[in-house]
Amino acid sequence: MNKEFEIRQESDLPGAPEQIWKAVTEDTAAWMFPTGEWESYVSEKNYPTHLVSRMEGPNGWFNQLEHEMTPGPGGTHLRYVHSGIFVEDWDNQYDGASKHTTFYLHTLGQYLRYFNDRPVAFSDVQGPDAATSADALDRWVDALGLGNAAVGDTLSLDLPGRGRQEVVVDFRNENFVGLRTDDAMIRIFGRNAFGHRVGLTVHDFKPGAKPEDNAEAWQQALNSAYSAA
Repeated sequence: MNKEFEIRQESDLPGAPEQIWKAVTEDTAAWMFPTGEWESYVSEKNYPTHLVSRMEGPNGWFNQLEHEMTPGPGGTHLRYVHSGIFVEDWDNQYDGASKHTTFYLHTLGQYLRYFNDRPVAFSDVQGPDAATSADALDRWVDALGLGNAAVGDTLSLDLPGRGRQEVVVDFRNENFVGLRTDDAMIRIFGRNAFGHRVGLTVHDFKPGAKPEDNAEAWQQALNSAYSAA
């Protein structure tokens, strides 16, 4: 049965409202995923402080994103509201969407602070069927060599397609892990907890980076991590 939802979150972000506006409209691949082909329309636009975009479908279905930016002395305060209708499995979808929102807004802050306005090569990589198991995220984290690393720790890791690099753990909880290097962000999603599979996105800001190269390297690593018994 269809059921309406609303997710509200607020976040203090580095940068001016103009920078955040650009990030959430033009540069979504740099911190979330590309949204340029979404068939949405803007229902309210007051540049650069208030933006409401909306998608609609049959039988009253809709998906709406609202961003309200208030400038301050240390950056910008973002009020974010995601509302719409889930058509099935409401509780699981709401839980997953709410937790994803926290992770995405954190990643937006990382992008604005360290990589703002730099061209990005975006890759989205999903694990194999074995990445749906209850312990799938733990297995992948162990394969990467993260161990018990906590937020703020810096590790030397051998990253797929990138070699050994210094890596900062900028986010970590039971569902998500955020890794940052000097020229990239790797976002790890434990979607096995929400009925899907472990996957990741690579946001590569290195000049000349190719999305297909990152996708191939990380796909091989994911497949290998789950091939062991």
